[in-house]
Amino acid sequence: MADTDTFVLALPKGRILREVMPLLRRAGIEPEPAFHDDSARQLRFRTNHADLDIIRVRSFDVATFVAFGAAHLGVAGNDVLMEFDYPEIYTPLDLDIGHCRLSVAEPRELVETDDPATWSHVRVATKYPSLTRRHFARRGVQAECIKLNGAMELAPKMGLCRRIVDLVSSGETLRANGLVEIEPIADITSRLAVNRTAWKTRAREMAGWIERFREVVHAQAA
Repeated sequence: MADTDTFVLALPKGRILREVMPLLRRAGIEPEPAFHDDSARQLRFRTNHADLDIIRVRSFDVATFVAFGAAHLGVAGNDVLMEFDYPEIYTPLDLDIGHCRLSVAEPRELVETDDPATWSHVRVATKYPSLTRRHFARRGVQAECIKLNGAMELAPKMGLCRRIVDLVSSGETLRANGLVEIEPIADITSRLAVNRTAWKTRAREMAGWIERFREVVHAQAA
C-alpha cells in the first residue's frame, strides 16, 4: 500500500482532470497552489485535508497506481479499467464525467462495400488491445491488434491497418482524417476506482470519501 497513513487520490492529466476538478471542490477538496501551476514539476500534492494527498499521473496509469496500492483511490475511465481488468480494483461510483465512446472506425471509402457482420479476421490499430480482442472474440472474429499510444487516425493512411479502435467524442478528429465510426464497443465515463485492500483495511475512511463523492454526483444529477 501507499507509504504513509495519508490517503492518496490518483487523478488523470488532461481533459478528465478539468472535468473532475469541480467535483473535487464540491466534495470539499482543494489542492495546494502548486497543483494549478503549469510550471510546477512535482506530481504529488497536499490538499486542505491533512490526511489526503493527490497524485497526478497519465490516465492509463491511474488504474495501475490504484491496483498496486500506491494510491488508495483514483479517477479512471472505464475504458482503462476494462483494458487492464485488475481484480484489485473496485468501482463503487460512476462520476458521470468524461463521456465518450469506444468505437471501431475505418476509411470513408470502405463503408459502402464493408459489412462488419462478414468479418472473420480484422487488423486494427488501438491503445486497447485486450479490450479489442475480447470484443471481437465475442463475435467470433479474430482481431490482430497493433498497439499505438497516439495518432491512431494515421494508421489506415500509412498502411498499418484498415481499421482502428479508439475513443470518440464529437467525431471531428475522425472526419478530419477521412474516417467513419462504424461499430460502437462501449460507452465510456469516468469512475471512482478503489483499491480493494484499502477498502477492507481502512473501511471507515474509505467509506467517508466514497460517500462525499456520491453526494456530489447525486446533487449534480438532481
